Amino acid sequence: MKWFLLAAAISTEVAASLSLKASLTQPAFLVVVVLGYVAAFTCLSLALRRGMPLGVAYGIWAAAGVALTALLSAVIFGEPLTPLMLGGIALVIAGVLCVELGSHRTPAPAPAAAAVEEG
Repeated sequence: MKWFLLAAAISTEVAASLSLKASLTQPAFLVVVVLGYVAAFTCLSLALRRGMPLGVAYGIWAAAGVALTALLSAVIFGEPLTPLMLGGIALVIAGVLCVELGSHRTPAPAPAAAAVEEG
């Protein structure tokens, strides 16, 4: 469920960002902007509440948002997508992948309640 919520957070954030561009010529899209960002932060917080580590969740959310927004803005709005931009997107994705893979090697911290009971 936490991965589904993270995917929803990414999707709604990208929709809101693309709608922000569209709202420059069609102000009605501002409604989508506001609702999209509210939904994105709500879904992100729900994913965190279900135990997803903050570094992983935020890294994937931000990187996927940047990559998808750049790619879709090229398709939808005809914005340029240069080889350097594509390389940057690949580096962002690789960095987030490193954070995600690294999080599996870190032992979970002991619950704070257990430390208090022992002390």
